[in-house]
Amino acid sequence: MGRADAYAVTNGSSETDLMMAAGRAVARAATSRWSTRPTLVLCGPGNNGGDGFVAAEALRAEGWPVRVALLGEASALKGAAAHYATLWQGAIEPMAPAAVDGAELIIDAVFGAGIARPIVGAAADTLSRAANTAASIVAVDIPSGVDGETGEVRGLALRADTTVTFFRKKPGHLLMPGRMLCGETVLADIGIPDAALTELSGPGVSENAPALWLGEYPWPPPTAHKYRRGHALVFGGANMTGASRLAARAAGRVGAGLVTLAAPTSAWPVYASSLFSTIVLPVAGLGEFKTLLQDTRRNVVLLGPGAGVTPSLREAVLAALAERRATVLDADALTAFCDRPDALFAAIKGPTVLTPHEGEFARLFSVQGSKLARARAAAARSGAIIVLKGPDTVVAAPDGAAVINANAPAELATGGTGDVLAGMIAGLLAQGMSPLAAASAAVWLQGEAAQSIGPGLIAEDLISVLPGVLRGLRALARQFGCLATVTDRLYREEP
Repeated sequence: MGRADAYAVTNGSSETDLMMAAGRAVARAATSRWSTRPTLVLCGPGNNGGDGFVAAEALRAEGWPVRVALLGEASALKGAAAHYATLWQGAIEPMAPAAVDGAELIIDAVFGAGIARPIVGAAADTLSRAANTAASIVAVDIPSGVDGETGEVRGLALRADTTVTFFRKKPGHLLMPGRMLCGETVLADIGIPDAALTELSGPGVSENAPALWLGEYPWPPPTAHKYRRGHALVFGGANMTGASRLAARAAGRVGAGLVTLAAPTSAWPVYASSLFSTIVLPVAGLGEFKTLLQDTRRNVVLLGPGAGVTPSLREAVLAALAERRATVLDADALTAFCDRPDALFAAIKGPTVLTPHEGEFARLFSVQGSKLARARAAAARSGAIIVLKGPDTVVAAPDGAAVINANAPAELATGGTGDVLAGMIAGLLAQGMSPLAAASAAVWLQGEAAQSIGPGLIAEDLISVLPGVLRGLRALARQFGCLATVTDRLYREEP
């Protein structure tokens, strides 16, 4: 953000222009959500505090009763923050817990997204007192104490009702626990040109949304048939048969033209009697599974759900990876390599997606840092797309590109939802989506489906409501011209 600010200044803006726009955006967020009421603006010693002074003066000019409490001395302020402190027409109180008394709205402009150490002293005491009042909270940029890079809390943080941030969201607005502390996040344009993004080196991090992958989504054309929509091969387990059945149904529901489930001979009747649109083939052992892999029309393989952590599963994973076709590894297929992860990573040569939850991730990878940093490091180490699951699922690619998902409700925390997700990823890969796009789309679709269900969700429900979510997505694709159609005036025979 410092570099983005510098780019804006180099291209015609000034620091005071940017701060004025930011502070006024905060004031607008307050006046559009609350009626006039006693307001306290808590200002820190840096640019965040400067934004607070601008917001305070803008609210005062509209007739709001506003007070300002400053951390430190006004004489120590620098640059644009010092400039706007002199334009504030009210008194400046020292930051102290007593300052919050009587306030019905508190604007938290103490520290911004760049905080690197715990909040202590007067700031900590004042924010703690504010948390114990009935006042509504507006955070400037991010709630003070939340690390904008990691979403982690530095000591303490005051939960906001609304957070106003600038130019782009930061990872901390999406990663837990930061996301749940931000409340409603408002993104304000303060005059930093979009071209500033090109000045920031390295692969980007994006919030998951259809805009990222909608142009690649595999809507079937009018001339489609099942053999052109991909064929997913799912490896079934002998005991926990529900997991791979959920995965197979999800792969078909998301659009794979054909799904084959390779069922252990002993469990074949269970699978065959309950899966009606899935091809269920009995497989006596690893040799017969390898025979299934020889049919290249089966263009994606999913292993792990309910498979059981066995040597034969590990050999099946290595056999699938040796074919270099799209592969999704979930659950037991990951745990099977916890004692020799390097053997797994060395075998990954083709497009591969790994979908660990935090426990499975820890068994495979010895990396530290934020969830975003760990997912990126794991993707680079393994050569695979990593889907590090949770309320803030991160999808990371080996080149450093990453997507943070923020639409998953708490109801997804129930058995079988990971199997459904793995099946959806496999179904989208079978239809030709790239691994990063397929994983990101599946994660988003699952979140939307879960939101439409709400309390009482079980994994099977996700598959049932997916058609409604897809109808909405198709309407969006049509609206934005991402849905291919046959022209009325000229039709050419397909090659």
